[in-house]
Amino acid sequence: MLTLFFVDDLPTTVGQIYEFDNEDANHAVRVLRMKAGDLFMLSDGQGSWSQVKAFAVKKKSLEVEVIASGFQEALPTTITVVQALPKSDRAKEAIELLTEAGVDRIVPWQASRSIGKVSEKFSVTAREASKQSRRLRIPEVTDIATTQQICEAIKLSDLAVVFHESTTTKLSDAISSHNVASLLVIIGPEGGITPTELDQFVEAGAKVALMGRPILRSAHAGIAAVAAISALLKVW
Repeated sequence: MLTLFFVDDLPTTVGQIYEFDNEDANHAVRVLRMKAGDLFMLSDGQGSWSQVKAFAVKKKSLEVEVIASGFQEALPTTITVVQALPKSDRAKEAIELLTEAGVDRIVPWQASRSIGKVSEKFSVTAREASKQSRRLRIPEVTDIATTQQICEAIKLSDLAVVFHESTTTKLSDAISSHNVASLLVIIGPEGGITPTELDQFVEAGAKVALMGRPILRSAHAGIAAVAAISALLKVW
C-alpha cells in the first residue's frame, strides 16, 4: 500500500500540479528520501484521497501530479470509544491503538480513578497513527469529558457497552442486534470503574459485559473491545 500523507488543500483533479509543502512533505523529503517518479497518497483526513506522482523534489517540498482521486465512504456504524485517562505514555499508546482499530471518535474521560491528564498532542497522535495505518479518516479526539457527559452520550447511542469484571454477562450475550448506527464503548482506568460510575452508566442505558478472563491494561482494552464488538456486529 502506498505511503499516506495529509494535506488541508487536497488536489483532486487528475493532471493537476500541486505543491506539497507542509510538515509531512518535509518528512517525505528528509526522512523517506522520496524522489522523482515516486507514487504516494494524499488525503484530507475526511475520506477524500488522491494518488500523486512526484516529479520535482525540493529542499523541503515536492511538486506532484495528481494521477487519480476518489472518496472513501464511512462505515455504517460510527464507533466512539470513551477512554479513561491512563498515565501519559500509556495514554498516547491508547490513542494510537484505537486509531489503528478504526475508531471514529475518541473521548478522553476523567474518571474518578484516572491519574492521567489530557494533552493537546492527542490529536497529533491520532493523525500520525492514521498515516501509519493508512487510514483516510482521522478519528476525532474530543475535549475531556465528565461522567455526566458520558451518561448523556450513552442515551444518544444505539448501543453502549461498558466492560467490567464484576459481571458474568459475556459480550456475545450483551449484543443482540446488528443494526447499530452509533456504537459507544467505555473503557475504565487502571484502577477500575467505581461502583457509582457503573451504576450511572447502567441507569443511562449502557450494557455491562465481560471481555474475557484476562484483565487487560486500560490502554490495551480498547482495541480488543472494538475488535470483538466489530466482529459481532459485522461492522467491517
